[in-house]
Amino acid sequence: MASSNDIKNGTVIKENGQLWSVVEFQHVKPGKGGAFVRTKQKNVLSGKIIDKTYNAGAKIETALVDRRDYQYLYQDGNDFVFMDQADYDQLTVSGTVVGDASKFMLENQQVQIALHEGDPLYVELPPSVVLEVTYTEPGLQGDRSTGGTKSATVETGAEIQVPLFLETGTRVKVDTRTGDYLGRVND
Repeated sequence: MASSNDIKNGTVIKENGQLWSVVEFQHVKPGKGGAFVRTKQKNVLSGKIIDKTYNAGAKIETALVDRRDYQYLYQDGNDFVFMDQADYDQLTVSGTVVGDASKFMLENQQVQIALHEGDPLYVELPPSVVLEVTYTEPGLQGDRSTGGTKSATVETGAEIQVPLFLETGTRVKVDTRTGDYLGRVND
């Protein structure tokens, strides 16, 4: 058991049999009345976000979540196979746990997997990845970087919006959290 004063970003709280990760927190001490902690929490499994307030010093149950480095190996049907970077053990994670992260995962890519009591909770990608555009409509003469966007398919199969001047075969940097185009990569 921990106190609400120990809450920080990334703390995982066990409540009503569910795990909630603290996304934001704020310790508040009003001029009148007792202090409290205001939090924004994300359900680890469903992704639902709620606002929750705790009185200062209230007891909360924290869950031990182990974040480990893995290497993505391959997809096996609906499952994804990862290798632990420390002991080279393989871990199979279902597609529902991987979720939207699969849109931006390439083989041999480094990821972090959060485990609770040996069960994978979610896969965390680096903030951005470099992917090759495999298909997009050809750019036209006069298309500029400030003109607008068009749809493009990257090598993982995900569709993103890119500037009009980009062509098939261009390597681009993509934000893994939002799927936004961040820029062109020149190798």
